[in-house]
Amino acid sequence: MQPERRRTVLVTGASTGIGLELGKLLLQRPYRVILTARQASLSRFAKAGIQESEHCWIRPLDITKHNEREQVIEEAEWRWGGVDILVNNAALSYRAVVEHVSEDEHRMQMDVNFLSPMELTRLVLPGMRKRRYGRILNVSSVGGMMAMPTMSMYSASKFALEGASEALYYEVKPWGIAVSLIQPGFINSSGFENVRFTHLSQTEHDRADAPYYQHYRNMEGFIARVMRSVPATSESVARKMIRTMEARRPPLRVPATFDAVLFSSLRRWLPRRLYHWVLYRCLPSIKTWGPRHDAELPPKRSEGAMVTSVSDAKRRSK
Repeated sequence: MQPERRRTVLVTGASTGIGLELGKLLLQRPYRVILTARQASLSRFAKAGIQESEHCWIRPLDITKHNEREQVIEEAEWRWGGVDILVNNAALSYRAVVEHVSEDEHRMQMDVNFLSPMELTRLVLPGMRKRRYGRILNVSSVGGMMAMPTMSMYSASKFALEGASEALYYEVKPWGIAVSLIQPGFINSSGFENVRFTHLSQTEHDRADAPYYQHYRNMEGFIARVMRSVPATSESVARKMIRTMEARRPPLRVPATFDAVLFSSLRRWLPRRLYHWVLYRCLPSIKTWGPRHDAELPPKRSEGAMVTSVSDAKRRSK
């Protein structure tokens, strides 16, 4: 009887953050591992002490490029018999209100976080169906279950990923393929520094007299403070991902941090109107956002002054 072959795991966006920690953990276990990142980021693997070996490949992969997606999947099929576990981890995040996102930036956000992971998934499914086994882990976010101001398009891309993944969960279950959404919330890391501004949001962010200035400043400061203080780490999320892919019956949704569990519970149990009221009230320094009504409105007049003003206006009109 031949020994069972090692499962092959493909991880996108593996050169940093959760993807890098997941790669380190996978290399300690009996898997064949394909770690991918954009060409410009490949040097990070050596800095993290990861080298290619008999059971580890390091491959360039810009997930938005069709030919690079096909190339890495074809090589895995030819040399290792296909991808058994796909981890769609690569992501992009823009910080911008809806008014400050151009059409091209909309497309880029959706391409990286939704369209390209779905294309990779489409490429590995025939082999998984043939083997009657597969695991697809799509890294979503708390932003995929709730939306925050200045992160509208990021949430839109993760909402789309969650919707497609839920449909896929039912579609491929008969072939023994499990689909899971990993939902991290705040992680103690410098990851917030990698969030990009659009051209318009960067301009508004730097102008104290701009309409959305307080939106950007307050949300940016709030997120930075929280991410430096929470106990969750990239490694703790990666360990939860390992447990998910090795579970006999992986769940569809996996809240990966405490705040993800909290927000999931609030969304489930609070009436929707109350839920949104609570979240709005919890936004940082919300009273300073938008127009300063006190500064823009004329000073209040006493009733006597108003009567005098009306009389003067009547005399001038005669």
